[in-house]
Amino acid sequence: MIEELDPGFDSDRGEKGRHRRGYVRKRQRERERQRGSGGGRGKTVLALLLTLTLLGGLGGGAYYGFDRIQNFLGTPDYDGSGTDAVTVEIPEGAPIAAIAVTLYEAGVVKSTKAFVNAAEDNRQSKNIQPGQYELRKQMSGEYAVAAMLDPKNRVVNGITVPEGRTAKSIYKLLAEETEIPVEEFEAAAKDPLALGVPEWWFTRTDDRTVEPSIEGFLFPDTYELPPDPTAQSILALMVERFLTVAEELEFVDRVENERQIAPYEALIVASLAQAEAGTPEDLGKVARVAYNRVYGEFQCNCLEMDVTVNYYLELTGQETKTSAEMTQDELLDTKSPYSRKLKGLIPTPINNPGRLALEGAMDPPPGKWLFFVAINKEGESAFAETYEEQLRNEAKAREAGVI
Repeated sequence: MIEELDPGFDSDRGEKGRHRRGYVRKRQRERERQRGSGGGRGKTVLALLLTLTLLGGLGGGAYYGFDRIQNFLGTPDYDGSGTDAVTVEIPEGAPIAAIAVTLYEAGVVKSTKAFVNAAEDNRQSKNIQPGQYELRKQMSGEYAVAAMLDPKNRVVNGITVPEGRTAKSIYKLLAEETEIPVEEFEAAAKDPLALGVPEWWFTRTDDRTVEPSIEGFLFPDTYELPPDPTAQSILALMVERFLTVAEELEFVDRVENERQIAPYEALIVASLAQAEAGTPEDLGKVARVAYNRVYGEFQCNCLEMDVTVNYYLELTGQETKTSAEMTQDELLDTKSPYSRKLKGLIPTPINNPGRLALEGAMDPPPGKWLFFVAINKEGESAFAETYEEQLRNEAKAREAGVI
C-alpha cells in the first residue's frame, strides 16, 4: 500500500496548526451539509473560495489538508504528457507522499493526490529512485509516475572513485570529470573539519600529535553529483559517505572495544591493507601483519612497508617507484615521517580505503604473521610468522616471476 499523505504535516506549528486543521475539517462538514440540503451551486462556489483562502493562509503545510478536500471535490489532474521541461530533485529516502509534494510545487502535477493515486495503481512506483529527473510541467499523475520510472528521464552525473586512491590522485580524477581545477580541491581539503570530519577522529592512543588530513576520509564509491557542484560540496559528499559506512560497520565502537586503539589508527591500518593486499581475501591478513609489527614483538615495532615510502614520494611531488627501483637511501631513510623504520604507525593514512579494507582493519583474522609476499600473478600472498618461512615464500614468488 502506498503511503498516504500525512494530515499532520503542519503539526510542528503547535496549537495554531491544530486549530487550522480543525477549521478545515469544520468547513468540510458544513459543505457536506449544504450539499445534502440542496444548498445549490452558489454555496458550493462559496465553499471553494473559503477553501482557497485557507490554503493561502496556511502555505506549504496545507497540501495535506488540501488532499482531504480534494477527496470531496474530486482529484484535479492534468491530461497528457505535459508541456515545458522542468528539472526536479528527489531527496534520498523520500516517500511517495513527499515526492508528490515536490512535483506539485514544481508544477508537474495538478495535485498531490493525482500523483499518489497513480502511484498506488502502479506496482513499480516503489522503484522510483532519489536524484534528479527531467520531467514536464502539467503532466497527468499517470504520466508523471511513468516518466519517473523511465531511466532516460533520470539525470545521472556520476563519478566513480576506485579504492586505494590517494587524495592527490582523487583531486586529479575529479578535476578531469568536473572541470573544477585541482587547486580548488586542494584548497577545500586543507580544512577536513569544514568538510564534515569530526574533530575527535584526529586522536591517537600513542603520543603522536595528529595534523588533520583529509587522507582516508574520501570514501571510494560512485557519486551522483548535484547541479553545479563545487570542490567543497563534492569532497563533503565523500566525507559524508565515509561517515555513513563507518557507522554501518560500527567501526568506531568495535575498534575501540576490540582492538583497543583509536579509530584513526585503524583507518591508517586499513589504508596500508588497501595498498598492500593483492586480493580482497588478503585485506584482513595484511592488517593483522601491520598490527603485529607495530603493537607486537617485531624487532623495531615499525611497519617496514615500501608503500609508505611511495606515499611520501607522491606527497612531495616525486615519481613513485616499484620496490625494486627504490634506492637504499629511500628504503632506509629515517628522516621521512613515512619512513619504513619509523617506530609505530605513520602520521596519516596513505590512501582512501574501501569498505572491505575497513572491515579487515576492524576485524582481522587471528594470526602471528609478521611477513607476507605475493606469490602469483593473481595477487595472492603467502604469510609467514618467521623470516626463514618468508624466505621460502620469496623463493616461490621468484619461481612464479612475481619478484
